[in-house]
Amino acid sequence: MSVTKMYFGKTSDGREVNCFKITSSDGIEAEVLDYGVTIRTLIVRDKNQNPVDVVLGYDTIEEYENNDGYFGATVGRFANRICGGKFTLNGKEYTLALNNGANHLHGGVVGFSKYVWDAEEIEDGVLFSMTSPDGDEGYPGTLNLKVAVTLKNGAINLNYHAVSEKDTIVNFTNHSYFNLNGGAGDIHGHLLTLNADYFMMNDKGGLPTGEVPSVKGTAMDFTTEHAIGDAIDSDDDAVVASDGYDNNYVIRENPAAIVRSEKNGIVMTVITDQPGVQLYTANKTSARKGKNGAEYGRRSALCLETQHYPDCINHPEWPSCILKAGEEFNSTTTYSFSINKD
Repeated sequence: MSVTKMYFGKTSDGREVNCFKITSSDGIEAEVLDYGVTIRTLIVRDKNQNPVDVVLGYDTIEEYENNDGYFGATVGRFANRICGGKFTLNGKEYTLALNNGANHLHGGVVGFSKYVWDAEEIEDGVLFSMTSPDGDEGYPGTLNLKVAVTLKNGAINLNYHAVSEKDTIVNFTNHSYFNLNGGAGDIHGHLLTLNADYFMMNDKGGLPTGEVPSVKGTAMDFTTEHAIGDAIDSDDDAVVASDGYDNNYVIRENPAAIVRSEKNGIVMTVITDQPGVQLYTANKTSARKGKNGAEYGRRSALCLETQHYPDCINHPEWPSCILKAGEEFNSTTTYSFSINKD
């Protein structure tokens, strides 16, 4: 395993951004920016041992700043949506930025995806760290967060560790856009399995309505493997609301998800200790240029964002996202890669 630090550019406000190339002995390579702990490249081998970059990304820091979609970034303090940007904790109401229509999304106007993090080499990868001050984007408590990005045993591992000086809420995820065919074309043909019997119905703004219906008999059912495109344009209410898939699934067991490309044999398996995973099929990704001149567009990738349930602070019946003062938050998500040669 080796780590190489490379200069990537400067943000519009003059902050220096570096790229850390992590190379493992088993053939996986990753490039991670200290801007947002952003996974810029993730190279694995296909069934013919050809290298394939399975995540979408950009060549310049300007593109990361100017394009929407959180490509590859670590998002927080609270990933996904909070209704009306409001929540009550210990009897006090907190008001957050409304940066997604009537809702708060992915930490607000300047979430963790826009921070330049500190970085240091560790065994098998890089440890990124940052401090979010009390009141940052409206959240209570000074929060110290570390994200370790490591490559080991054919997988990229993301470990999150956080401590807050006050009670607060946390929900961290990585927002990588995966295309196992290397970013060419859409992901309708990708084969997906989700170990989830229930999902969360959304309104047209992407916020959970509170309904948690069964996937059985609906376009949301991936309990047995089938192509993502099979029902993505159906008249099912859930996919119509999002113009595709953009819903939280209630994870029954690990692996939470398995994605497979019949074209090149690459298989990605997702293992997490979080209760939910957001399946997003890049329904709102506009046409744009990506790395090395690649053409990205609508449904050119899928995201599998491991997480607490969206807006769970306003639903006490769901698993809690509250981090008590002085307590440690630890969570790990692993994206592992293998080959199906059939």
